[in-house]
Amino acid sequence: MNLIESIDHTNLPKHLAIIMDGNGRWAKQQGFLRAFGHENGTKSVKEIIKTSAKLGIEYLTLYAFSTENWNRPKLEVQALMKILINSLKKELVTLQENNIRLNAIGNLDKLPKTAQKELLDVMEKTKNNTRLTLTLALSYGSREELVNAVKAISDKVKNNIISIDTIDDSIINEHLYTQNLPDVDLLIRTSGEHRISNFLLWQIAYAELYFTNVLWPDFKDQDLYEAIISYQKRERRFGKTSEQIK
Repeated sequence: MNLIESIDHTNLPKHLAIIMDGNGRWAKQQGFLRAFGHENGTKSVKEIIKTSAKLGIEYLTLYAFSTENWNRPKLEVQALMKILINSLKKELVTLQENNIRLNAIGNLDKLPKTAQKELLDVMEKTKNNTRLTLTLALSYGSREELVNAVKAISDKVKNNIISIDTIDDSIINEHLYTQNLPDVDLLIRTSGEHRISNFLLWQIAYAELYFTNVLWPDFKDQDLYEAIISYQKRERRFGKTSEQIK
């Protein structure tokens, strides 16, 4: 049976997040520089975005560049930024054809001006698309996000805009980069690593985690189907017992 035929389309993750790992190792295995792996990784990005839209997943968040990635060799960072700009330019047509809205989270001010300009341009042109919201986490770090949220909330308490007694989950959500996104249902990490790496720490509180040894440039639609099938076999209890959720 084809894997897609095994998927229950009534039980899809509403919000899928992916840590796209293994580009550098993939390139090294091929005998090329790391940038070659990042370039080939964009092919998987395109395939997984289109497949997610076809399946009916509503939100897809990709960990494209972390705050820690700025510490990588300068040439690699420059290559990543160039790939980002070129991809945004090339894939606008794909986003429009598939009714996909582009979103971005992170400390975007740290991106090169050309990358910021291209990013905002594509976001503006796709803002009315409704099939899938694609979020790129760029210059993103979850701890930084939470620190900024605490500062913003503290400032509002200090200035009597909100009361400390009213602070709850929803208030914190309103001050995160992801304020317009639902919590993550399924988090996938490729390349055999079993870490979260400072990604959506608040938002994955009840997410199902799926780790695969497949390196990101080799991650294709069949691999996504396997992850979703695994997700659908699990019982999501959210702190309750099995009997309570039946």
